[in-house]
Amino acid sequence: MVTAGDLKDEELERLKRKKLDEVLRVTKRGWTTKERIVVPTDDERRLNARLSEHFGRAPYFVVVELEDGNVSSVQVIPNESEHFGGFGRAAEAILRLRPSAVITYGMGPRALRAFQEAGVAVLRANADTVKDVIEAYKQGTLEELTEGCLHAHR
Repeated sequence: MVTAGDLKDEELERLKRKKLDEVLRVTKRGWTTKERIVVPTDDERRLNARLSEHFGRAPYFVVVELEDGNVSSVQVIPNESEHFGGFGRAAEAILRLRPSAVITYGMGPRALRAFQEAGVAVLRANADTVKDVIEAYKQGTLEELTEGCLHAHR
């Protein structure tokens, strides 16, 4: 018997395969590949910024654009979600940026689900600075974050 959970898992897998197929198709045609990576941080020091312990409660997000594997732009965006007196959830604001991936130590289950449903990779950080996690991303050494946490921790 197929359950609703099985159907949701199948849909997530389908979306992941579709995104991977798109990346491979672009690469095979020789087009430049561009990626937008979002990393929650505690400060505004761009590539030298220290990662925040938890996605939604990060004061800032560093947005790193890679073109053919090289950093082409770095932008710092303040977190203006409800956690910081603004409106909406941090995941909603980040999804409007159309990221390829989010790299974080942890995030809540709602945010994780929102990214998964949008086909955005959520990867577990393995270093303390944006520069170091971007390098790990480029080397393919980051693992997928598969479970949301209910509180901030590593």
